[in-house]
Amino acid sequence: MSDKVKVTIDGITVEVEPGTSILNAARQIGGDIVPPAMCYYSKLEGSGGKCRTCLVKVSKGSEKDPRPMPKLLASCRTTVMDGMEVQNITSPEVLEARKGVVEILLINHPLDCPVCDQAGECHLQDLSYEHGVGKTRYEFERRTFDKIDIGDKIQLHMTRCILCYRCVYTADQLTNKREHGILGRGDASEISTYIEKAIDNDFSGNVIDVCPVGALTDKTFRFKNRVWFTKPVDAHRDCPTCSGKVTLWFKGEEVLRVTARKDQYGEVEEFICNTCRYDKKKTSDWVIEGPRHISNKSVISSNHYETLKPLPVIKPNLALQAANKEEFERAIKN
Repeated sequence: MSDKVKVTIDGITVEVEPGTSILNAARQIGGDIVPPAMCYYSKLEGSGGKCRTCLVKVSKGSEKDPRPMPKLLASCRTTVMDGMEVQNITSPEVLEARKGVVEILLINHPLDCPVCDQAGECHLQDLSYEHGVGKTRYEFERRTFDKIDIGDKIQLHMTRCILCYRCVYTADQLTNKREHGILGRGDASEISTYIEKAIDNDFSGNVIDVCPVGALTDKTFRFKNRVWFTKPVDAHRDCPTCSGKVTLWFKGEEVLRVTARKDQYGEVEEFICNTCRYDKKKTSDWVIEGPRHISNKSVISSNHYETLKPLPVIKPNLALQAANKEEFERAIKN
């Protein structure tokens, strides 16, 4: 007898281990039925339950208790039960609620996309495109914060922050002492000086990779280029501190930045050290593995980066060439 439990999500049934969340069960199926997640991070213990973008409708609790759940639930925090039936994109109620969540997230988030280094990789950008509304109903003054330099390599732009807590969990779980956190309550909440102390360690740069918006940015890459003009390439080196497996972002022959490799859900596969991130920006420092595969849904793929050379701007038109040749010969005869 199998110890796994069956759960049906948007009409697709999958068997998963007991204790699996609805979100991770949906990720095993894949595709469009996977709920979006702005705060949940599978590599960070305790993450999830903050942003509410992963809300789903449980239309059947289980085989033992088939009653539907009375309210929408956060799929990242809800454990599956045998016989459970879940609606995500097939539920108009879920889509309407998700639209409201996105509207809340965008209340204080500024329209910085034209100047933000996260543009093209921003999960909130994708979420607002898919579920956002054309205008805001918010009439009050938006909250603003001064930019903070967290060390010499990272800048915190708290005005863009959506309080997903990812960077807090990352710094907490990669350091020995808890010297960071969220200050204030309500609309006065902010990530501040506690994390500034915790950021002084060899893995501090990972808070940049886990940030889903442009609140934490790499000062060595700021305003240098747009990601869709670069070419991401997988590479590795023998590093005594971390795995040494990274993605290099090339512009021509220059390495503009180094990041950890991310999976299809934008989560870091393995955290990397600051030496690999900041100090090794020469091609000779790395063993090149090949182009990084990016989803064709991403704007980065428009650069045809996987060819490692741009496609010709002007394509030969054989019919036009033949017509030009014919016209040229006619002009010579006359």
